[in-house]
Amino acid sequence: MTTFQVSHFTRIVFISLLCFSGTSAAETKWWQAGEDFVKDLIGSKTATELSIADIGAGLKEALRVGTDTVVKQLGKNNGFNDDPAIHIPLPESLNNVQSALEKIGLASMLNDLELKLNRSAEAATPKAKKIFWDTISQMTMEDIKGIYNGPDDAATRYLQSKMTMPLKDQMRPVVNKSLAEVGAIRSYDNIMQKYQALPFVPDVKANLADYALEKALNGIFHYLAIEEGAIRKDPAKRTTELLKRVFSQH
Repeated sequence: MTTFQVSHFTRIVFISLLCFSGTSAAETKWWQAGEDFVKDLIGSKTATELSIADIGAGLKEALRVGTDTVVKQLGKNNGFNDDPAIHIPLPESLNNVQSALEKIGLASMLNDLELKLNRSAEAATPKAKKIFWDTISQMTMEDIKGIYNGPDDAATRYLQSKMTMPLKDQMRPVVNKSLAEVGAIRSYDNIMQKYQALPFVPDVKANLADYALEKALNGIFHYLAIEEGAIRKDPAKRTTELLKRVFSQH
């Protein structure tokens, strides 16, 4: 039965009830029974006013809006570097290098590399938005049913669990290019030349691209989860009519 048919049928039922209603206790119970019948027929407000397609469109829009907000926040100068929650430190494999270079007054080289790792994430983040949006558009109705009534970060965690590897594959060239553009690769090569010239130092291997990529994605997902939760809970974060309609009934 369509929404219009339910609405029309509801009016007929209530008109019929009204015509035969009285003031006795028995009639009052009969009236209440009629009301209960109509409520059962209609179901919940969400079920009648929102289709699965509406909910799916709302969730996808929430993720697109959230991604756009996160990209603007992180994809700018110091978006990663100045944020203690997602700042990218040097890989642990470079701890020995840092200790060795500190002894000869070259610790600033490592500080420069750390800054450039964060700069690479900041540079790559805006270029990742389309990849995220394409992934969001591919969510199925089955995915959406579980996500809508899940925890506040259910959609974000779904994306993280299902799409981390495909996202890495698609974003790796972006991060590689960003690392080169901000000079991180050149800084790393210079550091390793200085380090390897020292006597009795252990060999060190650090895949900067994989490391920066993982940290960049972690930062994006961290704030995407926060944005998703805010849209679910805070009416002020529902910036479109669809978001207002879908999440006001959630």
